Amino acid sequence: MERSKEIYQVTLVGGAANVVLVLFKFVAGILGHSAAMVADAVHSLSDFLTDIIVLVFVRISNKPTDKSHDYGHGKFETLAMTIIGLALLGVAIGIVYGGLMKIVGWFHGEQLPAPGMLALWAALLSVVVKEAVYRYSMVKARQLNSQAVEANAWHHRSDAFSSAGTAIGIGAAIFLGQRWTVFDPVASVIVGIFIVKVAFDLLRRGIGDLMEQSLPEVVEDEMQRLASQVPGVVDPHSLRTRRIGNHYAVELHIRVNGDISLREAHDKATCVEKLLKKHYGEETHVVVHVEPKES
Repeated sequence: MERSKEIYQVTLVGGAANVVLVLFKFVAGILGHSAAMVADAVHSLSDFLTDIIVLVFVRISNKPTDKSHDYGHGKFETLAMTIIGLALLGVAIGIVYGGLMKIVGWFHGEQLPAPGMLALWAALLSVVVKEAVYRYSMVKARQLNSQAVEANAWHHRSDAFSSAGTAIGIGAAIFLGQRWTVFDPVASVIVGIFIVKVAFDLLRRGIGDLMEQSLPEVVEDEMQRLASQVPGVVDPHSLRTRRIGNHYAVELHIRVNGDISLREAHDKATCVEKLLKKHYGEETHVVVHVEPKES
Protein backbone atom coordinates (compact mmCIF):
# COMPACT_ATOMS: atom_id res chain seq x y z
CA MET A 1 0.00 0.00 0.00
CA GLU A 2 1.30 3.50 -0.82
CA ARG A 3 2.53 5.59 2.08
CA SER A 4 -0.11 8.29 1.63
CA LYS A 5 -2.91 5.71 1.53
CA GLU A 6 -1.69 4.11 4.75
CA ILE A 7 -1.57 7.52 6.43
CA TYR A 8 -5.14 8.16 5.30
CA GLN A 9 -6.21 4.78 6.68
CA VAL A 10 -4.60 5.44 10.08
CA THR A 11 -6.11 8.92 10.26
CA LEU A 12 -9.57 7.70 9.27
CA VAL A 13 -9.51 5.08 12.03
CA GLY A 14 -8.70 7.78 14.57
CA GLY A 15 -11.27 10.11 13.02
CA ALA A 16 -14.05 7.52 13.30
CA ALA A 17 -13.20 6.93 16.97
CA ASN A 18 -13.20 10.69 17.60
CA VAL A 19 -16.62 11.21 16.02
CA VAL A 20 -18.19 8.56 18.26
CA LEU A 21 -16.44 9.82 21.39
CA VAL A 22 -17.22 13.50 20.74
CA LEU A 23 -20.96 12.80 20.53
CA PHE A 24 -20.97 10.45 23.53
CA LYS A 25 -18.85 12.77 25.71
CA PHE A 26 -20.93 15.87 25.00
CA VAL A 27 -24.13 14.00 25.83
CA ALA A 28 -22.58 12.45 28.94
CA GLY A 29 -21.08 15.77 30.06
CA ILE A 30 -24.31 17.70 29.66
CA LEU A 31 -26.66 15.06 31.08
CA GLY A 32 -24.12 14.09 33.75
CA HIS A 33 -23.47 17.72 34.83
CA SER A 34 -19.69 17.35 34.46
CA ALA A 35 -17.49 20.27 33.44
CA ALA A 36 -14.52 17.92 33.17
CA MET A 37 -16.39 15.68 30.73
CA VAL A 38 -17.47 18.64 28.58
CA ALA A 39 -13.83 19.79 28.51
CA ASP A 40 -12.82 16.26 27.54
CA ALA A 41 -15.40 16.34 24.75
CA VAL A 42 -13.88 19.57 23.44
CA HIS A 43 -10.48 17.89 23.47
CA SER A 44 -11.85 15.00 21.41
CA LEU A 45 -13.38 17.52 19.01
CA SER A 46 -9.93 19.07 18.54
CA ASP A 47 -8.63 15.56 17.77
CA PHE A 48 -11.22 15.21 15.03
CA LEU A 49 -10.31 18.58 13.54
CA THR A 50 -6.60 17.70 13.51
CA ASP A 51 -7.44 14.43 11.74
CA ILE A 52 -8.87 16.55 8.94
CA ILE A 53 -5.72 18.70 8.92
CA VAL A 54 -3.53 15.60 8.58
CA LEU A 55 -5.60 14.28 5.66
CA VAL A 56 -5.34 17.58 3.80
CA PHE A 57 -1.64 18.28 4.40
CA VAL A 58 -0.36 14.74 3.84
CA ARG A 59 -1.99 14.76 0.40
CA ILE A 60 -0.12 17.98 -0.38
CA SER A 61 3.20 16.74 1.08
CA ASN A 62 3.17 13.67 -1.18
CA LYS A 63 3.11 15.73 -4.38
CA PRO A 64 6.25 15.28 -6.49
CA THR A 65 8.79 18.05 -7.01
CA ASP A 66 7.81 20.82 -9.40
CA LYS A 67 9.17 24.13 -10.69
CA SER A 68 8.14 26.02 -7.56
CA HIS A 69 9.21 23.27 -5.09
CA ASP A 70 12.58 21.82 -6.11
CA TYR A 71 12.87 19.95 -2.80
CA GLY A 72 9.33 18.58 -2.88
CA HIS A 73 6.39 19.37 -0.60
CA GLY A 74 7.53 17.52 2.53
CA LYS A 75 7.45 20.66 4.68
CA PHE A 76 3.66 20.65 4.46
CA GLU A 77 3.64 17.58 6.72
CA THR A 78 5.80 19.45 9.24
CA LEU A 79 3.41 22.39 8.95
CA ALA A 80 0.54 20.01 9.76
CA MET A 81 2.33 18.90 12.94
CA THR A 82 2.83 22.54 13.94
CA ILE A 83 -0.85 23.35 13.39
CA ILE A 84 -1.81 20.32 15.48
CA GLY A 85 0.43 21.62 18.27
CA LEU A 86 -1.19 25.06 18.09
CA ALA A 87 -4.68 23.55 18.16
CA LEU A 88 -3.75 21.38 21.13
CA LEU A 89 -2.28 24.38 22.98
CA GLY A 90 -5.44 26.43 22.39
CA VAL A 91 -7.66 23.63 23.69
CA ALA A 92 -5.43 23.12 26.74
CA ILE A 93 -5.51 26.81 27.69
CA GLY A 94 -9.30 26.79 27.39
CA ILE A 95 -9.59 23.71 29.62
CA VAL A 96 -7.29 25.17 32.29
CA TYR A 97 -9.07 28.54 32.27
CA GLY A 98 -12.54 27.01 32.50
CA GLY A 99 -11.50 24.72 35.35
CA LEU A 100 -9.85 27.54 37.30
CA MET A 101 -12.97 29.70 37.03
CA LYS A 102 -15.09 26.90 38.52
CA ILE A 103 -12.57 26.36 41.33
CA VAL A 104 -12.60 30.09 42.14
CA GLY A 105 -16.40 30.00 42.19
CA TRP A 106 -16.35 27.02 44.54
CA PHE A 107 -14.03 28.87 46.95
CA HIS A 108 -16.53 31.73 46.98
CA GLY A 109 -19.34 29.43 48.00
CA GLU A 110 -20.74 28.45 44.62
CA GLN A 111 -22.37 25.01 44.64
CA LEU A 112 -21.02 22.83 41.88
CA PRO A 113 -23.36 20.11 40.59
CA ALA A 114 -22.25 16.56 41.30
CA PRO A 115 -21.48 14.67 38.08
CA GLY A 116 -23.49 11.56 37.22
CA MET A 117 -22.39 7.99 36.58
CA LEU A 118 -22.95 8.42 32.84
CA ALA A 119 -20.05 10.90 32.77
CA LEU A 120 -17.81 8.43 34.63
CA TRP A 121 -18.58 5.58 32.22
CA ALA A 122 -17.94 7.89 29.26
CA ALA A 123 -14.51 8.82 30.67
CA LEU A 124 -13.54 5.17 31.24
CA LEU A 125 -14.66 4.18 27.74
CA SER A 126 -12.64 7.05 26.27
CA VAL A 127 -9.48 5.93 28.08
CA VAL A 128 -9.71 2.45 26.55
CA VAL A 129 -10.56 3.59 23.02
CA LYS A 130 -8.05 6.45 22.79
CA GLU A 131 -5.15 4.42 24.22
CA ALA A 132 -5.85 1.70 21.65
CA VAL A 133 -5.93 4.27 18.82
CA TYR A 134 -2.69 5.84 20.14
CA ARG A 135 -0.83 2.52 20.08
CA TYR A 136 -2.10 1.70 16.59
CA SER A 137 -1.20 5.17 15.28
CA MET A 138 2.28 5.18 16.85
CA VAL A 139 3.16 1.80 15.31
CA LYS A 140 2.08 3.11 11.91
CA ALA A 141 3.90 6.44 12.41
CA ARG A 142 7.19 4.59 12.96
CA GLN A 143 6.60 2.28 10.03
CA LEU A 144 5.76 5.21 7.74
CA ASN A 145 8.25 7.66 9.30
CA SER A 146 5.48 10.29 9.42
CA GLN A 147 5.73 13.33 11.68
CA ALA A 148 2.07 14.19 11.21
CA VAL A 149 0.85 10.70 12.15
CA GLU A 150 3.16 10.68 15.18
CA ALA A 151 1.86 14.08 16.28
CA ASN A 152 -1.69 12.88 15.84
CA ALA A 153 -0.88 9.72 17.84
CA TRP A 154 0.28 11.88 20.75
CA HIS A 155 -2.90 13.86 20.41
CA HIS A 156 -4.81 10.59 20.88
CA ARG A 157 -2.72 9.70 23.93
CA SER A 158 -3.22 13.14 25.44
CA ASP A 159 -6.95 12.53 25.09
CA ALA A 160 -6.54 9.16 26.85
CA PHE A 161 -4.70 10.87 29.74
CA SER A 162 -7.29 13.64 29.72
CA SER A 163 -10.05 11.06 30.07
CA ALA A 164 -8.13 9.23 32.82
CA GLY A 165 -7.81 12.43 34.82
CA THR A 166 -11.42 13.22 34.10
CA ALA A 167 -12.47 9.78 35.36
CA ILE A 168 -10.54 10.29 38.61
CA GLY A 169 -12.06 13.73 39.15
CA ILE A 170 -15.58 12.61 38.32
CA GLY A 171 -15.21 9.48 40.47
CA ALA A 172 -14.00 11.52 43.46
CA ALA A 173 -16.82 14.05 43.02
CA ILE A 174 -19.39 11.23 42.86
CA PHE A 175 -18.20 8.96 45.65
CA LEU A 176 -16.91 11.55 48.17
CA GLY A 177 -20.13 13.52 48.25
CA GLN A 178 -21.38 17.03 47.42
CA ARG A 179 -18.67 18.68 49.51
CA TRP A 180 -15.98 17.47 47.11
CA THR A 181 -17.55 18.20 43.75
CA VAL A 182 -14.64 20.60 43.17
CA PHE A 183 -12.58 17.55 42.17
CA ASP A 184 -14.33 17.64 38.81
CA PRO A 185 -12.86 21.03 37.70
CA VAL A 186 -9.57 20.27 39.51
CA ALA A 187 -9.19 17.21 37.29
CA SER A 188 -9.81 19.30 34.19
CA VAL A 189 -7.07 21.78 35.21
CA ILE A 190 -4.51 19.03 35.85
CA VAL A 191 -5.29 17.39 32.53
CA GLY A 192 -5.11 20.76 30.76
CA ILE A 193 -1.61 21.41 32.14
CA PHE A 194 -0.45 18.01 30.87
CA ILE A 195 -1.85 18.80 27.42
CA VAL A 196 0.03 22.14 27.40
CA LYS A 197 3.30 20.22 27.79
CA VAL A 198 2.48 17.87 24.91
CA ALA A 199 1.53 20.85 22.73
CA PHE A 200 4.81 22.65 23.47
CA ASP A 201 6.80 19.51 22.59
CA LEU A 202 5.05 19.26 19.22
CA LEU A 203 5.49 22.98 18.53
CA ARG A 204 9.19 22.86 19.44
CA ARG A 205 9.80 20.06 16.94
CA GLY A 206 7.59 21.49 14.22
CA ILE A 207 8.94 25.03 14.41
CA GLY A 208 12.50 23.70 14.65
CA ASP A 209 12.10 21.81 11.36
CA LEU A 210 10.37 24.75 9.65
CA MET A 211 13.27 26.98 10.74
CA GLU A 212 15.78 24.54 9.17
CA GLN A 213 17.03 23.19 12.50
CA SER A 214 19.92 20.75 12.10
CA LEU A 215 19.46 17.06 12.77
CA PRO A 216 20.54 15.75 16.21
CA GLU A 217 24.30 15.64 16.76
CA VAL A 218 24.26 11.85 17.09
CA VAL A 219 22.76 11.56 13.59
CA GLU A 220 25.30 13.97 12.10
CA ASP A 221 28.19 12.07 13.71
CA GLU A 222 26.82 8.84 12.25
CA MET A 223 26.65 10.41 8.77
CA GLN A 224 30.29 11.43 8.95
CA ARG A 225 31.31 7.95 10.08
CA LEU A 226 29.40 6.41 7.18
CA ALA A 227 31.08 8.72 4.65
CA SER A 228 34.49 7.81 6.07
CA GLN A 229 33.81 4.12 5.38
CA VAL A 230 34.12 4.68 1.61
CA PRO A 231 37.70 3.71 0.55
CA GLY A 232 39.77 6.74 -0.37
CA VAL A 233 37.45 9.23 1.35
CA VAL A 234 38.88 11.16 4.29
CA ASP A 235 37.89 14.07 6.51
CA PRO A 236 34.14 14.48 5.84
CA HIS A 237 33.44 18.07 6.92
CA SER A 238 31.22 21.15 6.43
CA LEU A 239 28.21 18.93 7.13
CA ARG A 240 24.83 20.63 6.82
CA THR A 241 21.59 18.78 7.63
CA ARG A 242 17.87 19.39 7.97
CA ARG A 243 14.55 17.62 7.64
CA ILE A 244 12.22 17.95 4.66
CA GLY A 245 8.99 16.42 5.88
CA ASN A 246 9.64 12.75 6.58
CA HIS A 247 13.15 12.54 5.09
CA TYR A 248 16.59 14.09 5.52
CA ALA A 249 18.56 16.60 3.44
CA VAL A 250 22.37 16.31 3.70
CA GLU A 251 25.20 18.40 2.29
CA LEU A 252 28.84 17.60 3.07
CA HIS A 253 32.41 17.99 1.77
CA ILE A 254 34.84 15.10 1.41
CA ARG A 255 38.54 14.92 0.55
CA VAL A 256 40.08 12.44 -1.89
CA ASN A 257 43.50 11.95 -3.47
CA GLY A 258 44.10 14.96 -5.74
CA ASP A 259 45.95 12.85 -8.32
CA ILE A 260 43.03 10.56 -9.23
CA SER A 261 40.89 11.23 -12.28
CA LEU A 262 37.69 13.26 -12.23
CA ARG A 263 35.77 10.04 -12.96
CA GLU A 264 37.25 8.31 -9.91
CA ALA A 265 36.52 11.31 -7.67
CA HIS A 266 32.96 11.39 -8.97
CA ASP A 267 32.55 7.67 -8.29
CA LYS A 268 33.68 8.08 -4.69
CA ALA A 269 31.18 10.90 -4.16
CA THR A 270 28.48 8.68 -5.66
CA CYS A 271 29.44 5.88 -3.24
CA VAL A 272 29.01 8.25 -0.31
CA GLU A 273 25.64 9.35 -1.67
CA LYS A 274 24.41 5.77 -2.14
CA LEU A 275 25.62 4.74 1.31
CA LEU A 276 23.73 7.57 3.01
CA LYS A 277 20.57 6.85 1.00
CA LYS A 278 20.79 3.16 1.84
CA HIS A 279 21.01 4.02 5.53
CA TYR A 280 18.44 6.84 5.72
CA GLY A 281 16.10 6.07 2.82
CA GLU A 282 16.14 6.54 -0.94
CA GLU A 283 14.32 9.90 -0.63
CA THR A 284 17.23 11.37 1.32
CA HIS A 285 18.56 14.47 -0.48
CA VAL A 286 22.37 14.20 -0.61
CA VAL A 287 24.88 16.68 -2.08
CA VAL A 288 28.58 15.77 -1.90
CA HIS A 289 31.32 18.30 -2.67
CA VAL A 290 34.74 16.78 -3.50
CA GLU A 291 38.02 18.48 -2.51
CA PRO A 292 41.64 17.36 -3.11
CA LYS A 293 43.39 15.86 -0.10
CA GLU A 294 46.44 17.74 1.14
CA SER A 295 49.75 15.95 0.52
